[in-house]
Amino acid sequence: MTLVVKQDMFVAGQTSRWPAALLLAPLFLFLSLLSGCQSDPEPRILIHQGATMGTSFTVKWLAMDDNPQLRQQIDQALVDVNQSMSTYINDSELSRINQLPAGSEVAVSDELGFVLSVADRISRETRGAFDATVGPLVNLWGFGPDGRVIHAPAAEQIAEIRTRVGFQYLDLSQGFLRKQRDSYIDLSAIAKGYGVDKLAMVLEQQGIDRYLVEIGGELRAKGIKPDGQNWKIAIESPMVGPERKVQRIIAVKDVGVATSGDYRNYFEENGIRFSHTIDPVDGKPIRHKLASVTVLMPTCAEADAYATAMMVMGPERAEAFAIEQGISAFFIVKADQGFTERMTPGFKQFLVQ
Repeated sequence: MTLVVKQDMFVAGQTSRWPAALLLAPLFLFLSLLSGCQSDPEPRILIHQGATMGTSFTVKWLAMDDNPQLRQQIDQALVDVNQSMSTYINDSELSRINQLPAGSEVAVSDELGFVLSVADRISRETRGAFDATVGPLVNLWGFGPDGRVIHAPAAEQIAEIRTRVGFQYLDLSQGFLRKQRDSYIDLSAIAKGYGVDKLAMVLEQQGIDRYLVEIGGELRAKGIKPDGQNWKIAIESPMVGPERKVQRIIAVKDVGVATSGDYRNYFEENGIRFSHTIDPVDGKPIRHKLASVTVLMPTCAEADAYATAMMVMGPERAEAFAIEQGISAFFIVKADQGFTERMTPGFKQFLVQ
């Protein structure tokens, strides 16, 4: 069966392995004649897209006229986020911090300090299910900048690396970061969401209040479309096959959306699948039945981090946490045959029937 994605729809949970081929097609609003007189021109959807963070980005906004300067500002904002927070750029701010030994103290930029503070807060709220210092374990299992592996690491290697992991070993205060241990910080589970928020800020600084921003499937929507409807987002089914399928469609505005799943990025050894999502507590890829979680939050950075944390937690713990925290979340859980759906009460209002 062929998957048909409507032109007014984005796909949530897109990864770097899925380029932005299913994104909204441009929609142009034409002037109409009313009673023999030309009506006032209506704003149209403008689009700017490209590559960033190992994936693709698309920015759509409503405006009367194009603004080349705004397009340049969008590109520069993405360059700035990468240069601050990427572990794939050797001289990025974060890479230089990761190269410092234990006991080092270093001044951090306002942007990096902000993201680190959000990461620390969510780490504490989730009791370590989200942990920005999990990077050494991610690299050990072959899902970081060190490159892929084809064999699971030995238990002794995992135990050794775990001594470097722990958000509590980072002290952030008054613009300075101190590393109590030889910590390696990996912000890949929040930086992409922050990048979305940064582009949203760029748009709003130009007075734009109707837009949809997407980086690798993480999104932020504001206002409504020209037809008066909310922005439509397709949540991908975790069913693995030659064709991508839509699990659910949601309609949103004024919210950040992020999806985390274990069904695209993994390796197999002796019939065992090892997911790219690493549990910071035991240092191993997750093995539970939660296949995908979609989270809605005021900011995309928060949605991004919480989605990762809930993937680590597993279905029961994640659902209980989301309900307790009042977070709108949607879960796709592996069953004996196929998948089942769960959602928090707040999520139901966004579903398109």
